[in-house]
Parts: sequence; structure tokens; C-alpha cells
Amino acid sequence: MGANMTRNVDLNADMGEGFGPWTMGDDAALLDIVTSANIACGFHAGDPDVMARTMALAVKNGVGIGAHPGFADLKGFGRRQLPLPHDEIANAVAYQLGAAQAMARRAGGSVKHLKLHGALSNMASVDADLARACYQAALAVDPDITIMVLAATAMETVVRELDCAWAGEIFADRAYNDDATLVDRRKPGAVLHDATVAAPRILKMLEAGAIIAESGKHIPCRIDTICLHGDTPQAVEMARGIKAHLQAAGVTLQTF
Repeated sequence: MGANMTRNVDLNADMGEGFGPWTMGDDAALLDIVTSANIACGFHAGDPDVMARTMALAVKNGVGIGAHPGFADLKGFGRRQLPLPHDEIANAVAYQLGAAQAMARRAGGSVKHLKLHGALSNMASVDADLARACYQAALAVDPDITIMVLAATAMETVVRELDCAWAGEIFADRAYNDDATLVDRRKPGAVLHDATVAAPRILKMLEAGAIIAESGKHIPCRIDTICLHGDTPQAVEMARGIKAHLQAAGVTLQTF
């Protein structure tokens, strides 16, 4: 294990993404593995009942609760880019954070972090003005909240400027472009499904202190948390495999 390697890291997953009778992912199983949960706030997915169940289980398991705001696009699961004014998006972020805070408090917990979802996240990773609008809205609601950002993107530039609490995130199950953005989901190889491939790759990134792009390029960055998408069929298996591989290498998984 390299001398500069990150030895303590958070493992997070997006969850609470069911709606009414429709379930998405195995949140209960994931909450036995991860250390932080990004919980949908009812716009791209989730509803008050799903939020309540997911947050209660997160509190019971000692998992850090995060608000996961996205576009109000249930049909598109928040993965379609909506050309909305920044102030409208900022209001939507503040609204969703408020809903998450209320449901977390009722479950006996509190919202520790905020992470943008889907298309909103992808847009903010290349548009500093949009990222700033979203993050300033969240910080106006809770000045102490930790903002989870895609490491080495415009998001990180903004949180450094805002001088707020932040966590740099890399993805276990997504391929990277040379500018630290995620490879488009529609392209082959963009989403990884096999823990035996993903786990050693993540360990290499932790050892290098860098994102390793699809091309092999190293993008140095601070790595505080590793994300797994809870909506893929292999998510639980991936989470278990990555956790076991990292722990065997001497990495401690803990909430940031």
C-alpha cells in the first residue's frame, strides 16, 4: 500500500429511489454495507413514505444521511437535462433539502451532506455558475452541510471558492473521460457491473490519489468518498465486493 494512499474512505450509494409501489434497488441490503446514503427527495424519484422508510433504516444502521436533489422528472428519473434558469434550479435544490431535513429529523437523524443527482449533477460538473447556484442555495438552508462533489470538476472549484465543508467523490461503477467527467451512460463500457473489475480499479485510484480515466490518464484529486449506484441489479454484490477488497488492502470504510 502506497505511503500517500487514502486509508480512510466513505462508501456511498444513491437510494430511496422507489416511488409508491415501484421499488428501485435493494436499499435494506445496501444500508448494511455503505457508510453514507444519498436519499432521493421526491423530484426525480422517492416520495415521503419511501424517504421515511429509507431514513429510518439509515439511522438504525448508523449510516450518514444525505439529500439527493434532482430535476422534477419522474419519468426520466432525473437523467434528462432540463434547460431551466439557475434561480429556479436553486429553489428546487433548497426545497428538496428542506424536505430531506424534515424527514430525517422525524426518523431521529439529520442530513449530513448534499449530492446533486443525475443530469443536474452532470450539468453542474461542467458549469461552475450552475454549481454555485445549487450550492449557495443549500448552504443558505444549512451553512454546515457537507457538499459532495465530483472530484476534479467545476464542482470542486466552486466548493473551494465557497470555503464550505466538502467531500470529493469518485465512482466505482462508472468510466471517466479525460476531464474527470463521466462517460455518457449510452456508450459501451460507461457503467461497470463486475466487482472483480471495479474493486481493483478503485484501489488503484486510492493508491494513486487520482481518478484514472478510460484512456489511462491520471487526474490527481482528493478522494473522500466512493459511490455505487443503488439502481443497478448488481449493486449489492458490487458493494460487498468493493468493501471486502478495500478492507483486505487495509482501507477503513467510515462516514466522512
